[in-house]
Amino acid sequence: MKAIQVSRVGGPEVLELVDIPTPQPKANEALVQINAAGVNFVDVYYREGRYPAPLPFVPGKEGAGVVSTIG
Repeated sequence: MKAIQVSRVGGPEVLELVDIPTPQPKANEALVQINAAGVNFVDVYYREGRYPAPLPFVPGKEGAGVVSTIG
């Protein structure tokens, strides 16, 4: 699947479009086909390195969509 990924801290230039494996949901999890995603200032702070975050990461933890697979 396609994702915007941050593999190093910095400005907007560190945002990269990459192919990553589609996650497989475990028990008690669901995979959601995202139709709208929210990126907030905390995501910008992670990208800039103001707040520590494990690298690489995909910004945007808020979303709305349709459940496609149940684990």
